[in-house]
Amino acid sequence: MAPVRPRPRPTRAGGAVRSSLPLAAVGIAFTLAQLLFVAPGLHLSWDESVYASQVAPHIPSAYFSAPRARGVPVLVAPLTLLTSSTLALRVYLAVLSGAGLFLALRTWRRLRPTPVLALAGLFFAGLWVTQLYGPQAMPNLWVALSGLAAVGCFLRATRDPADRRALVGLGLALAAAALFRPSDAVWLSLPLAAAGLVVRHWRRPALLAVLAAGLALGGAQWIVEAYLSYGGVAARLHRASAIEGGIGWHIAIGDQVRTLAGGPELCRPCTVPWRHRTSAIWWFMTPVLALGGILAAARAQRLAVTLLPALCGVSVAVPYLLLIDYAAPRFLLPGYALLSLPVADALATMSRSVRPRLRPAATALVAALLAVQLASQHVVLTRAVRATADGTGDYARIAADLRTYGVRPPCLITGRLATPVGYQARCTSGQITGHNQNTTVAKILATARHEPVAVLVRPHHKPPAYARQWTSHRLPGLLVHHGYRVFLSHR
Repeated sequence: MAPVRPRPRPTRAGGAVRSSLPLAAVGIAFTLAQLLFVAPGLHLSWDESVYASQVAPHIPSAYFSAPRARGVPVLVAPLTLLTSSTLALRVYLAVLSGAGLFLALRTWRRLRPTPVLALAGLFFAGLWVTQLYGPQAMPNLWVALSGLAAVGCFLRATRDPADRRALVGLGLALAAAALFRPSDAVWLSLPLAAAGLVVRHWRRPALLAVLAAGLALGGAQWIVEAYLSYGGVAARLHRASAIEGGIGWHIAIGDQVRTLAGGPELCRPCTVPWRHRTSAIWWFMTPVLALGGILAAARAQRLAVTLLPALCGVSVAVPYLLLIDYAAPRFLLPGYALLSLPVADALATMSRSVRPRLRPAATALVAALLAVQLASQHVVLTRAVRATADGTGDYARIAADLRTYGVRPPCLITGRLATPVGYQARCTSGQITGHNQNTTVAKILATARHEPVAVLVRPHHKPPAYARQWTSHRLPGLLVHHGYRVFLSHR
């Protein structure tokens, strides 16, 4: 892997600002797309309810299972401490994610031309899954942005050993990734560590020390919590593996493909048919274009700045493609972010590698392809937002029905959907079985003596034995969770 060629730094502040304007435009466009097409009417999902409840005042904390990490609660705490408004949370996260994309791309400004970086940002931000999860309180996008920044800072540090900002940025970016998802941060760092050991020009103890320090800093809370709540790191990893169905050789590529048409958000078990197959063309073309970008970089003798992000993108995608037996489109966001750079290199090369008189036509062709991609992604986004809004809206509708039946804080909700409905109703959520088990029948009955208890029951299922004599109500008007009933304790 050839050393990165230095690029001349801007000699004036005005030049630096002008070179950042296209990247800022991409970040602003990303935020506006979220505010216009995603944020309105989107209630909190199941996982978001878990994360937000950890820091939201007056809302009992939902059970926090072994695979989760505390990055999202830290991210949303400044907003949730001020207001419980879901719309305010969506706006807050949309603005932050747009700023995060700008900053992540900006770390690459000394490594790649600004137009190529803007093209990479546009490709990544234009994906329906990126826009859908931009304003959501979920970790995957933030791992993606942290990873993009980390690889950029790593390459800057290898280019210029005196670039202390790059070293600090590398450590902080890796720490952020580990705070959101420690396992993703480890997979992300593997190619970086390997490159730091294998490439002769990059063998610097300080670089490897920063990698280790960043992972340790971001993962410290998760490790401490492992010892306090699970009996150690190995025990927590074992518990997390059990919750995720067992980490092992499971080829989930087909499962991921089935989610590309706008969902399901979590395909587990992934038995849904593969619909709208044309909407997945970009997914199969992405590795082809990335390979083209790598080959073009090799010919131009700048292989490092294109190959390393591609390797990191593939590495962070490995567990979700090969090691778990279910899928969610958001899982691959870190991979998409890192592969966007070689994809942008390939597209830029397509418009530059032809004869000068043909370049306007080639540029127009690339622009047309990008426009078609963005339009098709918007169609999928519209479908995904509608499905997500219908499902999460049911949680708010059930909570409203429970309030009419007298279920008000302090209260306890158990059964299926207890976690997201509990957040909306400001009730404690409890489960007596499953991966989220955090209570017992005896505790539920004891609670029912002094506060309302609601048991949510799925269609065609019987209520638990302890609630069969409780008052039953149907829950009408649900758009996705048809046929649910609630059984209320006698008070």
